[in-house]
Parts: sequence; C-alpha cells; structure tokens
Amino acid sequence: MPKRVDHEERRAQIAEALIRVAGRRGLHAVGMRDVAAEAGVSLRLVQYYFQSKEKLLFYGLQHLTDRFTARVGARLAAAGPDPGPRATIEALLLASLPTDEESRTFHLLYSSYAILSVTDGALAAQPFIDNPDAAENALTGLLESAQAAGLADPGADARIEAISLLAMAATMGTGILVGQRGPESAVAVLRHHLDRLFTTAERPAPPA
Repeated sequence: MPKRVDHEERRAQIAEALIRVAGRRGLHAVGMRDVAAEAGVSLRLVQYYFQSKEKLLFYGLQHLTDRFTARVGARLAAAGPDPGPRATIEALLLASLPTDEESRTFHLLYSSYAILSVTDGALAAQPFIDNPDAAENALTGLLESAQAAGLADPGADARIEAISLLAMAATMGTGILVGQRGPESAVAVLRHHLDRLFTTAERPAPPA
C-alpha cells in the first residue's frame, strides 16, 4: 500500500528549508533550486507545491509568522497563568527583537520581504500580511485595558503609544542586526518606555 503523503507537512518542510537558506544568504539570493536542495527534495516537488518563487516566499512568511506566534505564546506561558497587559505587551515586543538565532531570522526575513515587495511587482501583488494592523490593534487593546484598570497612564493615547512601541521595536531590531546596538540596550529602552506608560503615580492637575 503506497505511503500517504501529508501535504501540509511537506509544505512545512519546504518552508523550513526556505527559512534556513534565507537566514544564511538573504531572501533576495534564494531560488527554488536552493530550497529544494536544502529540503532534500526535487525541484519539481517544490514547483508542485509552490508554482512560483513568490508563492513560496509568501508561504514561508506565513510559516515564519506562525513560529513567531508560538514564540510569544511560550514567553507568556513562562510569565504565569495571568501575566497581565504589561507582561503581555513586553512579551510581544521582546519576541520580535533579534536576540537569538530564531528571532534574528524572523526579523531579517520579515524585513527583507517587506523591502523586496516594494520593488518586486509579483511580490507586491500578494498581500504582505493578512491583517497588517493586528499587532497595532492588539497593543492598543492591551493599553486600553490597563488604563481602565488603573495600571497605565490614563492620559496617554493608547493607539499612538502602540504605534510608537512597534516602530521602536522594529527600528531597534534592525539596529541590532547591523551592530548599531546590543540586545541588552534595546531591551532596556523598550522597558524604559513601558515603565513610563505603566505608572499610576498622580500627576499635578492642569492649571485652571
């Protein structure tokens, strides 16, 4: 009886090969033949599952996002059964910083895909991510919950603060990749800004 092929497992195998090769050589330098060799399968099989390089890259990005989500989940699980909004936001932000091989690959490939999609028409025709505002909405909701519970600055604009934190994490992540700053410095900066937001100290009343 012929062995049954798990197509999702095979797709994931190819996506993992793409991530490994792109992590070493850069996304722009990866071809379908390189991925086939890394995965130990034929080029024809890669082409069977992904008819073009663009479709392969997009699937690889989705696979990488799933791995990132699992990484955030692991950080939250380590924080306890009820981590609260501060710990949850910190887990989201710190998981995206390239502080180890896994997160370095995530940041490098995610940034590379975004840059390539600006100049590559075939990549630009695909949605970069299904819900581009998901992280922003999640952080905004967490900050609003913290404000309602009296855990965060009630005068802060939750949406603007969420955008600022995400932009800060992305920029500092690139800084770590190029050697501009170390991971410890980036983590300290993010925690400094979270300390500023998550304060319940009374502020002087504005002048009448």
